[in-house]
Amino acid sequence: MKVSIRKISEITGFSPATVSNALNRKRGVNAETSEKIFRVAEELGYRMEEKIKKIRFVIFRRSGLIIDDSPFHPAVIEGVEHQAKSMGYETVFCHVDINDAQYQMQINEILSDTESAVVLLGTEMLEEDFEPFTQAKNKIILLDGWSDRYFFDSVLISNTDSAAKAVEYLAGKGHKDIGYIQGDFRIQAFRYREIGFKRVMERYGLPVRPEYIATVGTRIETAYEGMKRYLDETPVIPTAYFADNDTIAIGAMRAIKEYGYGIPEDVSIIGFDNISFGAISDPPLTTINVYKREMGETAVRELVLAIEDPKKVRMKIQVCTDFVERGSVRKI
Repeated sequence: MKVSIRKISEITGFSPATVSNALNRKRGVNAETSEKIFRVAEELGYRMEEKIKKIRFVIFRRSGLIIDDSPFHPAVIEGVEHQAKSMGYETVFCHVDINDAQYQMQINEILSDTESAVVLLGTEMLEEDFEPFTQAKNKIILLDGWSDRYFFDSVLISNTDSAAKAVEYLAGKGHKDIGYIQGDFRIQAFRYREIGFKRVMERYGLPVRPEYIATVGTRIETAYEGMKRYLDETPVIPTAYFADNDTIAIGAMRAIKEYGYGIPEDVSIIGFDNISFGAISDPPLTTINVYKREMGETAVRELVLAIEDPKKVRMKIQVCTDFVERGSVRKI
């Protein structure tokens, strides 16, 4: 039998109007009253009809070192907006900054809005950032992020396999001394790309030499400066590098050439993401193509499926990539 607001009113002693306002999370109902009403509603098996009116795209910012001015994320956002519109939903965009004094209040407001479902851009999220989002009262899907501890519907890049593919390509071109240019802000995606790098190095019996690992900034300028510092301290460099992403690779390439090395004559390099700058760099950058717009579209489709079917099994979907061969790698 369907449980009514009137029945909850009779048991709790609060008026039907108060019960309705509490269940709809309207202002004016104190926390103690609201908690009692929700507890009784849950015990009775009361279910509100979900009336999702919009998709809220939440961009999580920890440092901005990855997402600020990134050529990667506009394509993801375009995919989210396009798919939401085609399915009849308005898209609302908002930023949350973990360093903002109002952060917790913003999160509480977003996650208690039962008229919206959330696509959470988790590129900069670390493991400790996910816990508040487990308390969401609305549907949520994680995009370009990964948690080992908490389980969310997720759409992410196949980072480990894709990085492995890049390093296998270098090994197949005859490179035995392969280095790694890593971003100093170790987002989850970079950590899993590092696993792919090390996995292939071990498979081919190639040593991961500490002197061949350069730690640099995650913007073109800071990657360039970091690579210069590394080259100042490293008299011998490997014949090839895998870089965490294209932005890092492009900055590092500039430094490498300034120090008199030819690319790919002296050193080869592979990036990740296939941003547009890579196609016109000198030389054009060999990279991993990520289906950015498709990731956004997939996230919205999976979110809507979860809205329509509350019993839907949670899934982590890894989107495969393609290898893009250009001019920054030579065969030995």
